[in-house]
Amino acid sequence: METFFDENGGIVSLSFAKNSFDKQPEHVLVICKMGKNWLLTNHKKRGLEFPGGKVERGETLKDAAYREVFEETGASISRLQFIGEYQVSNNGVTFVKAIFFGQVDKIEDKEHYLETAGPVLIDGNLLELRWGKDYSFIMKDQVVEKSMNRILELE
Repeated sequence: METFFDENGGIVSLSFAKNSFDKQPEHVLVICKMGKNWLLTNHKKRGLEFPGGKVERGETLKDAAYREVFEETGASISRLQFIGEYQVSNNGVTFVKAIFFGQVDKIEDKEHYLETAGPVLIDGNLLELRWGKDYSFIMKDQVVEKSMNRILELE
């Protein structure tokens, strides 16, 4: 397990194992690829980031991952793989997110993408590109970097 600070000063602990924390994950982060391109969503407030969100009542983590990716991008995941989980503690609030890698086989146009402006495919070195002003603070922390490196190792 690794511990570091995020962009907002929160303490982040990252593990590539299940059930690493006292709390169960209630959120998902889904790092997506379609072919050789990374699939992001354009969050209306935060900017470009991987899809994700809160697990709804009665949903499994995997169900939430499939749903969030579809809601925010219109994408259908053909293969979903657990990568790890991380815990964030900041100002007395603590939450845990599960990290998945999703391979996307198709994207359909939707009328609404909820709090996002829909899908964005990125070709190139996302680990370098993510520092641009259009990217969310979420993309700039070590969770994304270490998780993407883990995915690249597993591919």
